[in-house]
Amino acid sequence: MSGDSSLKQFTLDELCCFDGKSGRPAPIYVALNGNVFDVTEKGIHFYGPGGPYEAFAGRDASRCLATMTMTTSEAYDDLSDLSPEQRQSLERWEVQFKDKYPMVGVLKKP
Repeated sequence: MSGDSSLKQFTLDELCCFDGKSGRPAPIYVALNGNVFDVTEKGIHFYGPGGPYEAFAGRDASRCLATMTMTTSEAYDDLSDLSPEQRQSLERWEVQFKDKYPMVGVLKKP
């Protein structure tokens, strides 16, 4: 997770407003491993309405990507129970996101 204090801190409630379904033009954000990424421009076809990963839009997708499941949660997840293999998978996803999407904030712990 980033230590840059200039980045916006998002609660899960704030993050859910950036799901691309709000009826107003808004960016689409996805949280991963404590960081929040803007996937609007390069990922709209994946994370936008009708996309295969639209369930991740406006949410923390960390557990889903680490475990390769599509079941999302509304609750904060500290990921402490992930296996070493799942942690490695999450880290690989995080590298991909950092390479592809701008990081716009961090996920605030409750």
